This record gives sequence, structure tokens and C-alpha cells, in this order.
Amino acid sequence: MSVLRLTRLTVTPADVDEMLVRRSALIEAVRKTTDGLTETKLARVDDETWLDVWRWESGDALDAVTAVAPTWPEAQAAFALVQDATVERLELVDER
Repeated sequence: MSVLRLTRLTVTPADVDEMLVRRSALIEAVRKTTDGLTETKLARVDDETWLDVWRWESGDALDAVTAVAPTWPEAQAAFALVQDATVERLELVDER
């Protein structure tokens, strides 16, 4: 069953362009490690608040990456620009 990881985060407007670059580098690093990440979407709530949604093939695929990703330079660089991050894990139960 697909799993979504939703991260709500704050980034200062001056750091948005760099956040986008670092996020792309992190996604690339994850995709080199696993094929379990099927899609990502980033939405802006307001000038500082963002929702980052990553879809995984399974909870196991997500767990495997989240167990090691915090040690990666790409993850550390991406989250260095982020404040007030909160994470939710959601099981996708219906899609039409």
C-alpha cells in the first residue's frame, strides 16, 4: 500500500531558491538509493510555509530511507534551511 510523507516546513523567503536546489539534490540522492520513491510534490501555503509530499511504494521503502537519510550531506543541507518542520505519515487508502 502506498504511503505519503507530508512535511510542513517554514523557509524564509530569501532562502527559497536555495531550498529548491537543495530539495532537488536530496530527491536525486534518494532516487539513487531506492526505487521506492514514486513522486514528490511541493506546495506553497504562504510566503514562508510549504507542504512537501513524498509518495512511497510502501512503508518499508520509506522506513529504509528515513533510517539512513539524516546522515546524508544532501539531507543535512536541505534541512539546514528549514525551520519548524513537522512530519506526518499517511496511508493512502483511496485514489480516483
